[in-house]
Amino acid sequence: MSSNYRQIGTREKALNINLDPRIYGSFAEIGAGQEVSANFFAAGGASGTIALTTSAYDMKISDSVYGASKKYVAEPRLLTMIDKEYSNLSTKLSHRKKETMFFSFANTVEVLNYYKTNKGHGWLGLRFQLSPESPPNDCVLHVIMHDNDGLMQQKALGRIGVNLLYGVHHYSHDPELFINSLLDGLGHGRIEIDMLRLSGPDFDHIDNRLISMLLVKNGITNAAMFGPEGNVLQASSALYKKHILVLRGRFRPLTHVNLDMLKMGLKEFRKEEDIDIDRIQILFELTLKDLSADGKIDEKDFLDRVDIIGSLGYTVLISNYQKYYTLVSYLSDSVRNRKVGVILGVDNLKQIFEDKYYDRLKGRLLEAYGILFGRNVKLYVYPALSDKSGQLRTLENIELEDPSLYHLLAYLREKGKIEQISCSNQDIMHIYSDHVVRMIKDHEEGWENMVPSIVAKMIRQNQLFGCEGELAGENL
Repeated sequence: MSSNYRQIGTREKALNINLDPRIYGSFAEIGAGQEVSANFFAAGGASGTIALTTSAYDMKISDSVYGASKKYVAEPRLLTMIDKEYSNLSTKLSHRKKETMFFSFANTVEVLNYYKTNKGHGWLGLRFQLSPESPPNDCVLHVIMHDNDGLMQQKALGRIGVNLLYGVHHYSHDPELFINSLLDGLGHGRIEIDMLRLSGPDFDHIDNRLISMLLVKNGITNAAMFGPEGNVLQASSALYKKHILVLRGRFRPLTHVNLDMLKMGLKEFRKEEDIDIDRIQILFELTLKDLSADGKIDEKDFLDRVDIIGSLGYTVLISNYQKYYTLVSYLSDSVRNRKVGVILGVDNLKQIFEDKYYDRLKGRLLEAYGILFGRNVKLYVYPALSDKSGQLRTLENIELEDPSLYHLLAYLREKGKIEQISCSNQDIMHIYSDHVVRMIKDHEEGWENMVPSIVAKMIRQNQLFGCEGELAGENL
């Protein structure tokens, strides 16, 4: 964030917009999101900004305006609202188009109910021009509200709506500054933005996967997702009624071992009771720590890895969940009663059985295990090759730091919470990503045999991971 940045209050932002004669538009708010336009009215001078406000609180009225819908607090509903409102605005006010930057703001929101049996969340969207007579841009985001009071959630939503309209007109040149400004005036942890997408002619240079990464990096959310085509996803929508199988790694680059772990883990996961194989969602998960070098994130390196995973047709999850139990808690909340499978190497399991791994928990290892194994979760453990003996390290010969935990391991195996999976080909067990990168940089032959052919092709064509010069120009 720029050192010259000064956080501006909600009222000051709203008044600034109201006093700008070029910015003019409409607000459409359904459900509980009634607070955004109210901030502009309260600031004064709203006639300079607001052409129309709409609040279709009743579903029948909402349907009469925007058409029938199966889900009201959902992205498709939001997009329908934006389309209709912006079209109406730009058509009826065409006489102002030479001097006006039109916008249409919309939201559809659910806050805590009286009994607090739901979870506050909502969709916000903005269609806007950054110069008169130019094609419009879109900004769409999903928020999760953590205040334990419905009124507080509404007020927080009102602030983030004002921040959004102000931000696109003042901070859109700096994506990181823009997304951080969305939480101006909101205390830490009140609102989480777990999906944000910018599109339009003024944002053709923006890769929304980097926006997702910045959301995680800046603590605005703990996890973000995007699909094989690079499209950003909202987790609870993308994972709805899905069983999840997740593989965590650095994938720098993705190797035959990574794919074999997935292959063998998936083989066993599909055997689980009540698994609908058509509803299995595979996730390749990267932690923010695995994206960092010397405390900094190499954005190109990040996108290179994601492009490779996407080329194989897989969805990517990036997260701040360094501990496995925190990752599992997040995934379990996302899919509720569906199953979650986690594929990991035997050395990672060994770390999970170290008490020092849970130094921030009062209940230490046992508290973490209550989270990790308390739901429909199972760990699939892949073997590793011993550097000294050349033998495979498995659940049968794993060496735990605390010998008393062998009983716990045996119990978890007996209860079907941990399962050993095999490698399909022991000839690949010597492959490590770091070794592949070192071979690429040193122009050593043979690295191509350690990765899938499509990965090797991408590395060569795009000169990834230090591949350059003569090596990069060769044909496969």
